[in-house]
Amino acid sequence: MLAKPKKISRKKVKEDKLVTYYSKTLEFYEKNQTKIIIAVGALAVIILAMVLWSNKMEQSNLEATKQLARVLPIYESGNYQEAIDGRAGTNIVGLKSIVEEYGSTAQGEIAKIYLANANYYLDNIDEAQKYYSDYSGGDALFKAAALAGEASCYSAKGNYDKAAEYYKRAAKVSENNAANAEYLLKAGINFIEAGKSDDAKDVLEKIKSDYAASSFVTNANRYLALIK
Repeated sequence: MLAKPKKISRKKVKEDKLVTYYSKTLEFYEKNQTKIIIAVGALAVIILAMVLWSNKMEQSNLEATKQLARVLPIYESGNYQEAIDGRAGTNIVGLKSIVEEYGSTAQGEIAKIYLANANYYLDNIDEAQKYYSDYSGGDALFKAAALAGEASCYSAKGNYDKAAEYYKRAAKVSENNAANAEYLLKAGINFIEAGKSDDAKDVLEKIKSDYAASSFVTNANRYLALIK
């Protein structure tokens, strides 16, 4: 009479599978040890580089913040050329130098808008447009300001159609921007200058419907009357 085969427990099966898996893993490691060590080392270098880069960017942004704070009073006083160049013999660095040194940081991106504005006020339209279009920061208000600034440059060059489109884009960046009604009004004015009355009417009517409490409604009505 044949003996009844022994039943292999689930625990034993799991243990056998674990031993097999461990054996195969060990065999794979022994065969590819050099490659694995190189890969792990490369990953460690990448992680270290990322940490160092992050620390450097944080320090650079802090320095840009300090330098921007020193030069803004000069900008706000209307001394735009000095704000661009900085004040010789002092620790006040100009907006241009801040952008050149820290343009990739958050505060450096903000400095681009002030630098563009300063150039625009000095009638350096091409230079202003260069910095407006170069803005790539994440702040919605400054992004809208950059688009509106570029729009003003197009308008100054007589490209009213493109100016109007850029003002419209500026007004769409953020619903909570207090400047939206002003952007739409300027879009309407530039559409009128471009001979596009229907487009002008659309944006001017939008001021009345979406920003009824705005002080720009009066001017919107005035330009609508001119169109009619």
